[in-house]
Amino acid sequence: MQKLIVVTGASTGLGAATARDLARRGFHVLAGVRRDRDADAIRAAGVEPVILDITNSEQVAALAARIGNDPRTLHALVNNAGIQVNAPVEALPMAQWRWVFEVNLFGHVAVTQALLPQLLHGRGRVINISSIGGKAAMPTYGAYAGAKFALEAVSDALRREVAPLGVPVVVIEPGGVRTKMAARGIATANQLAAEMTPEHHARYGSLVQAINTMMDTGTSSGVTADAAARVIAKAVTAHRPRTRYTIGRDAALVIGLTRLLSDRMLDRVIATTVRRHYPKAATG
Repeated sequence: MQKLIVVTGASTGLGAATARDLARRGFHVLAGVRRDRDADAIRAAGVEPVILDITNSEQVAALAARIGNDPRTLHALVNNAGIQVNAPVEALPMAQWRWVFEVNLFGHVAVTQALLPQLLHGRGRVINISSIGGKAAMPTYGAYAGAKFALEAVSDALRREVAPLGVPVVVIEPGGVRTKMAARGIATANQLAAEMTPEHHARYGSLVQAINTMMDTGTSSGVTADAAARVIAKAVTAHRPRTRYTIGRDAALVIGLTRLLSDRMLDRVIATTVRRHYPKAATG
């Protein structure tokens, strides 16, 4: 019998590509989207859009009820939804800190809790989409990387809890992926920078510009969403999936460096990399 898969954050980009890839492999995908127009765009053979804001407890409960009333087995939950918010630790308002963690961490925990009974019943699996930022925190990535680091820890704890019950937990760590997420992140970073105090701007203005340039460059040279989706599909379909998969050479390189270098050495490597992207006036 055809199996179910839930993919959150499937409106565009990596989530949409993953939903379509898994549908082509014969799964029935419940694709979480936040708006009706996104549902119309993603709807296709094997892809059933569901309105799902992972921070909305009623919508999460409705998803669990939808799956509970379906005779098909839930094979996998792909926790992909997320937002990118970049600003220096000192300058990011606390409301933004809380919202990043609400979406990028607590929302995933809420969906996982709601669907674990069905996953345990069908010996399904949990696929958590982390990031290269879940292993190395770049400047201005404090909130985003903080939530991803936490997601990695939650994934480790959950894996050790449910592996004896037959449910694998997998972490996916993408580097640069050519989607609209980076462009939205840059726009948000510029908006937050415009709201910084003069003192914050004097301290961090050039840094924010450098990180935005580096983010744009890294995304444009990254893998396609379709290529990244194939890695996620491998984690979904493998008989015995690995605990972690990287996506892209940049992710493999940076994560490798975090294992080999001391904190001070890694600081120097990151500082040198960021410095190349500083505005000329700032570096001159």
